[in-house]
Order: sequence, then structure tokens, then C-alpha cells
Amino acid sequence: MRMDRRQASERVTVVLSIECLKGSSKADEWTGDMLQTGDIVEELKIGSSVSVRSPFKNGKTGIQRLLHSSYKSKDTSIQVRVRRGDDEFAELQACIVPNESAGKKQYMLRAIDDPNYAVGFCDRTESDCFALQASRNARMVSALTRTQLQDGYVAYPWGRKMQEFLSVPNSSCFLSLLFFPKSSDRAASRYNDLEDTLARANAWLTASQSSGVPVVFMNIHTESLLTKISGETASSTVNIAGSLSDLANMSHASLYGFEDYHGVDLGVVRAVRLWYAPLGGEFPLEIKIKESDTKLGFAISRTGEGFIYISSVIDGDDNAPSTRSGLSDLYKEALSASKWLVISRVSNQKVLPWMVSSSGAIRCFDTVSLSQKLSLHRHAKVPILIHVFLWDQALASNSRGSTSSRAIATPPVMPLPPEIQLSRQPNENQVMPLPPEASGDSVSLSDGLDLRLDRDTAGNASFRFHDFSLPNNWSTSILKRIYEAFCIRQGQQSNRSPPDLGF
Repeated sequence: MRMDRRQASERVTVVLSIECLKGSSKADEWTGDMLQTGDIVEELKIGSSVSVRSPFKNGKTGIQRLLHSSYKSKDTSIQVRVRRGDDEFAELQACIVPNESAGKKQYMLRAIDDPNYAVGFCDRTESDCFALQASRNARMVSALTRTQLQDGYVAYPWGRKMQEFLSVPNSSCFLSLLFFPKSSDRAASRYNDLEDTLARANAWLTASQSSGVPVVFMNIHTESLLTKISGETASSTVNIAGSLSDLANMSHASLYGFEDYHGVDLGVVRAVRLWYAPLGGEFPLEIKIKESDTKLGFAISRTGEGFIYISSVIDGDDNAPSTRSGLSDLYKEALSASKWLVISRVSNQKVLPWMVSSSGAIRCFDTVSLSQKLSLHRHAKVPILIHVFLWDQALASNSRGSTSSRAIATPPVMPLPPEIQLSRQPNENQVMPLPPEASGDSVSLSDGLDLRLDRDTAGNASFRFHDFSLPNNWSTSILKRIYEAFCIRQGQQSNRSPPDLGF
């Protein structure tokens, strides 16, 4: 009877126990070498002067006071020796750190060899400690279930990476065109459905490929753009999904509205973004200017889909900038392959179409302003760096080899994923580009007659003559022949692009 009372008193004896607060980076707290929850503290050594053994006066409270005084005196090195069962022991070398989550003047121990691992102290009965030690496997499975993956942030040198790893610094090789839904009335209060926008995107891409623009489809998706609406637009779109049955109609709508908590009517426009890429990548060409250069030796024009392309090059002049740079060779390769030599960048700035408005107009770059910029390069003797679309990646190495004598090495061709390195062959239904009839700065006819075409408005056929002079010995019949030749030229290009603008 006296033995039973002694054993019962031993079971209710309160001891200082270990509480695992943070696991190690490799979960080594579940091995026998590190401290575990339920281990009984036998001895603490702080620095080289303080050593206390079990039983500890005032338990956890007394130990926290001891840790506080040691931390204040900057004596934070501590060694803990624990008992597991009756004859198994383990030790931990740690440092004393504040435990802010537990409150003021509360401390925990962080392992020296693994800063992620931290333990604290708590008061438990000896029987509870033995029970925790016996339930190690069950607690391990429970910890596995509770453990969640943590996220975080990592600093990244974006500026340096965008300079080093992009063919054109600070500019991506991703190309896209954003299509807004087309308005179905003059007041722009109603818009065609999503299928109409997708169909227009499809038509634009197919028309571009058929005309000779070397691009390939990459991806397409919708983009939701928030805007403020009012009037007829708001009354026809707000609360369009009043019930579950209306959701089917909403899935095809290109504009739907809702009312925010301020009572303002907001509309969500569902635009379509079409991603595309050049068949053979983008190839850089540097056109150097000499003091003796009076013209660049090439002309530009624009397709109906908004692409700027080389429409003609001067022939027979080996000293022209277009010939020296290799542009003439690429142009001839494009003609033989029935492709446009599309300009994608000028001075690393993209000059591709980027948006289709709700009226159906394509936002693209103007050939007049671009020709002015290129002419200013020639007058200022500043080299011109352009990028062109290739239709075959084999042309990149050939063109680079033919222009290897240039002082400035050209950057590498922008690579494409393997799944889109295709070769689109023309078929009988495609319309191939016709070779242009003129080259150089102007259309030179004969006897000093200089005929130029200049854009007067933004239309496709609104041009005017300038610098138009006739010798005194020219007759009216010759003037009539010139006019007829111009009309024939206009008729041939009406289905493709505006007349050429040469430099």
C-alpha cells in the first residue's frame, strides 16, 4: 500500500519538459539526435559559469528568469541535456533568443547547427512526458498532416537580366494584337458578340498570312477591361445575368455591366488578344550611313493589316546603304519566297499593329512619319537598326555570314519554341505579293521628270504630287501617258497597300 502511494506521487511529479516550437529544415527533430516534445530536462549549462540541474526551482518561470538575465548579459550560449525514458539521453547546443510570439521576457532556444529548429520549455507531469514519448509515431503522422508548404519572396535583378538575356534589351519577343468588340450602332451603345470578335481576329491572321506576312499563330484569349458606362449602354447591359438561365447569354456577350455599391454603372468589355510570331524569328540589320549617301536605297509601304514592309530596293548600286547592309539580298529572298520583308522594329522600337478599335480601325504606325525618321537618320549620318521578320531560320545564318564584315556584331536571332518552327507553303487560294515597279527615292521616268507620291490624308488612296516639273518641249500626249501609267500603278496596288514611299 505504501509502494502504490510512492508510485502515484512520482506520476504527478511536475518536471521541466521540452516543447518543440519550430521544426528543423530536414525534420530532424523526429530523430533520436535532437530534442523532441516530451523530453525531460535534466541539466542546463549557460556559458561557462552557470549550470543548473533538475529539479528546477519554480519550473518554467524560474528558467525564463534565468534565460532573461543571461540574455541581458549577452551570455546566450546554452547546452541542454534531456532524458528520454529511463536511460536514454540527448543534448542540444543552442543560443538564447527572444520568443516574441509568447510575450515579453519570454525566450526560446535556437539550434546552432540549424537556425530553423527552436525549442521552448513547459511544465508537465512526468507521466505526461512518458505518454508523449510513447506517442512519437502518432504525433509524427499528425505533424505530416498539419505541415503546410510556405511561400516567400526572392529578390531578382530584373534590370540586369533584361539587359543580358533579351535580344533587344528591355523589349520582349512576344507579339500580339488586341481586338475590341465592334460596335453595332452609331451611338456605340451596343456591341457585337464575342464570336464576332474571334472571327475578326481569325480573319486578320489568315489575311496577313495569305498576303505574304511570315507569321504563325501562337495563342488567343479574352481580356476583361473595366470601363464606366451610362445611358443606353448601361440599361442594356446592367443586370444581364439576373438569373442562372441568363448566364448562357452572358458567356457570348462582349460587354456586360453591373452596378457597384456607390450606384455607378460599370461595364466589362471582353476584348480578344491574338498572339503570333514570325516563322523564322526576328533578324537585326544595321544600315550604316556614309557621307556620300544621298538615298537609303529602299522604300517602305504598309499592308492592309497594318504591317510595315520593304516594298522596293534600288538595283544595280553596290554602294547604296541597302546593298551594303544586306537588306537588298533579304528583299530578293523574300520576293522569291513570295513573302513580304516585314519591318518589326526600328531602333529597337516595335512598329507592328497593336490594337483594333471598336470602330474596326487598326492602330498601326504611319509610313510618312516612319519615312521622315529614316530620312533624318540619313541626314544626321546615324546608323539605322531595324529588325525584319524571317520566314526561314536558315536565312539568319546565311545573312549573318554575308554581313560578317560589319564592325558591330548583330545580336542573335530571337528563338521560337520547337512546336511553332513551321514552314507555311503557299497554295492556290493565297494571294502572293507582286514585285514593285520602282525603287529609290522617286519614280524616275525620263528626261529629268521627277514624279513623287506623298500622303495627304490617312486614307489608302489620298496622295498628291509634289516636285512635279515638265520641260518646255514636252507635249500633252506625254503627260497623258504619265497619268495613265500612274492610274495603272494605282489599280495594281489597290488590293494590297498604298503606293510606295521611297527614300
